[in-house]
Amino acid sequence: MKWSDAQAQQVIGNLLRIGVIAAASIVLFGGVLYLARHGAEAAETKAFHGEPADLTTPVGVVTDVLAFKARGIIQLGVLATIAVPILRVLFSIGSFALETDWLYVGITSVVFIILCGTLIFSS
Repeated sequence: MKWSDAQAQQVIGNLLRIGVIAAASIVLFGGVLYLARHGAEAAETKAFHGEPADLTTPVGVVTDVLAFKARGIIQLGVLATIAVPILRVLFSIGSFALETDWLYVGITSVVFIILCGTLIFSS
């Protein structure tokens, strides 16, 4: 099956649009839930408390989401925001492979490896 550039661009555009809308919706839902539960609480401004440990790993985020914790849902939306461009690069690799454009498959694969390496080794 041959794949045209116009078809690939259309699918990539839809992927980005749907991904960003979904990620923003998740963050919005978590934010509304957080404000509904904690909006009346006074903010503590004397000491900075960093990110809770359960929100620093994907497993902890999923655990918090399953427990319906608002901060976990917000963090899931942030992870989804990060996942959108990664999915775009993965789709591009597949698209270039369908076009049998092996040079761009190689270049895009290197970009994917750099993205993944940055995510894995930056923490």
